[in-house]
Amino acid sequence: MGEENNITITKEQRMVVAVDESEESMHALSWCLTNLLSSSSSSGATTTTLYLLYVKPPLPVYSSLHPAGYLFTGDIVRKIENYGRELTHSVMSRAESVYRSYNINNIKVEKKVGTGDAKDVICFAVEKLKADVLVMGSHDYGFFKRALLGSVSDYCAKHVKCPLVVVKSPKN
Repeated sequence: MGEENNITITKEQRMVVAVDESEESMHALSWCLTNLLSSSSSSGATTTTLYLLYVKPPLPVYSSLHPAGYLFTGDIVRKIENYGRELTHSVMSRAESVYRSYNINNIKVEKKVGTGDAKDVICFAVEKLKADVLVMGSHDYGFFKRALLGSVSDYCAKHVKCPLVVVKSPKN
């Protein structure tokens, strides 16, 4: 009767961090590792999967009937595809070096790459991965740029079903 039963409840937590070639996204990843993951991993009660999500823009599609179709020969298409692969590798390598510099335990990192309109791909991935939180950097566009281009984070805030953290980079 003198024995104690220690019961540890573990919960799997899933975080998606949207990364791209910008400094803002790498700052958001650093912020996430410092503020969301460092404290949760120290307790040991939570196992976290951190998904690094990069969205490649879609390749332009031209048919031979399209007036600009002659511009995109097989060689050019292959070069565009190679550039996309190199850019993906570069972004993911940068994100991995940011992650590795924190040396946090109890975290599993998975890299995910999607192709298409960033806002749609991010929302789809968050739902498909059953994310508990989405972390994104803010490009901090002004009113006019945001009105013309739209804001990926604004769109995601309206469409994802999990909490969204938008991390603004400090002004230099």
